[in-house]
Amino acid sequence: MTDINFKQKLNINRPYGAQLDEPDWSAIEYALESDRGRIINAPSLRRLQQKTQVFPLERNAEVRSRLTHSLEVQQNGRYLVQTVYKKLAEKAADYGLDGGLQAVTSLVEMACLMHDIGNPPFGHFGEQVISQWFADYLSDDHHWPVNNASAQLMSSMQRDLSRFEGNAQAIRLTARLERMNLSYAQTAAILKYSRSNAETPDKPLSYLHKKAGYYLSEHSFVTDMWQAVSVQPGHRYPLTYLMEAADDIAYCLADIEDAVEKGILPLHYLIELILIAFKQLGGDLDKAFLGPHNDQLHSLQSVLDKAYRDSQQVAINSNQSFFIKIRVPIIHYLVNHAANQFVTNIKAIYHGHFNQALLEDGSQAHRLLKTFKQVGYDHVYCHNEVQKLELQGQQIISGILNHNASLLNLAFDDFQRLLKPGKLSAHRLLINRMDPNHLKAYQLAMQDVDDNHELWDFYHRCRLLQDHISAMTDHSAYDEYRLLKVSD
Repeated sequence: MTDINFKQKLNINRPYGAQLDEPDWSAIEYALESDRGRIINAPSLRRLQQKTQVFPLERNAEVRSRLTHSLEVQQNGRYLVQTVYKKLAEKAADYGLDGGLQAVTSLVEMACLMHDIGNPPFGHFGEQVISQWFADYLSDDHHWPVNNASAQLMSSMQRDLSRFEGNAQAIRLTARLERMNLSYAQTAAILKYSRSNAETPDKPLSYLHKKAGYYLSEHSFVTDMWQAVSVQPGHRYPLTYLMEAADDIAYCLADIEDAVEKGILPLHYLIELILIAFKQLGGDLDKAFLGPHNDQLHSLQSVLDKAYRDSQQVAINSNQSFFIKIRVPIIHYLVNHAANQFVTNIKAIYHGHFNQALLEDGSQAHRLLKTFKQVGYDHVYCHNEVQKLELQGQQIISGILNHNASLLNLAFDDFQRLLKPGKLSAHRLLINRMDPNHLKAYQLAMQDVDDNHELWDFYHRCRLLQDHISAMTDHSAYDEYRLLKVSD
């Protein structure tokens, strides 16, 4: 036996509910099935169908949205859990995992499905635009209510608001804005990075802290969650490593497949780019890796060549045929490697201080994963069509924030009056376009404020604007921008 017991990490208590005694696997499965229903019916998940994966404002349904990408991540997560269990075999009992395959699979699947719910319109570029807008706005001291304010608290708030993070927004959505009331274990599984946005990175946990995982506004919630799932503050929940690997595997192939679908990369040229990048990253084109049944050996060169030859014999949708042919051996290889890493490093992963991703270890698998990502960086994300749409996204997001910025300058009493029925005004028209749940979240947050009232009011109003813009889809943001621009 070991001192590792994963069952103790599967805390199914909820923030807004009665606390339960230590449950059996049947109770855990039932609770996680409830989580599954809450997640699938969540508005934030539905919005992913019209949010960017790579190509903003895309109307071709064959090109991935955040939702279709998340479904692929979900499948990879399921496969990863099953592979880990096969590798553990009878050792599963030593780690408190025996009898828990269904529960662990459900938890990882749902973490994969919801891992992108905090992303704003226009993808990662949207995050940058929101961050830059608030960094510029908050750099002007005149915008801050500085009377009797704590300089240290103000500095923490400024750092927190100036770096919008989709990962942190996902925690905020589940805990505050939609109050999904998920089990602590289910929410912990999506906390990819384990530091607050108001904090600076910690060198001993450099990878786990390279980005923010939660905002200052959710600090107390995350503290309670860590305690519930027996994870030290600043460390990571162990099953999050599987969710992260599933995401890495999904998007490394998906983005270049979409580029081929849109005609940005011809198939024969893509193959050439992959082989060149793999060699530049130190990969061996002739070195074999395991195929889908562990009894077939392939090299990257042979996988690509055979897939291309076979795809040219297909009369309908040869591009799709090509990616099916390469996806099976490559995903199998990467999943197998990630599962090996999980099992090999299970003690550090269990305690949450394994300071790297499962697929970032300098191995052949790592080089293969990095190859596909590198081709995407060099030949897809920087493509003229993508950059043109991102420039439009910058104008749209900045324009919406500019129109709503006047709400941040109102006196506290004036802003409170806007939250109640009254005469129409330009400010009230802006407030009326916001989600009532976001306004309620602002009001609930202010009820808990004792000190530095004006400063916290300003902070939560800024959060309100970030909640408002990040909840939009690409198309609804475009429509909102057009409406506001016409009203100028």
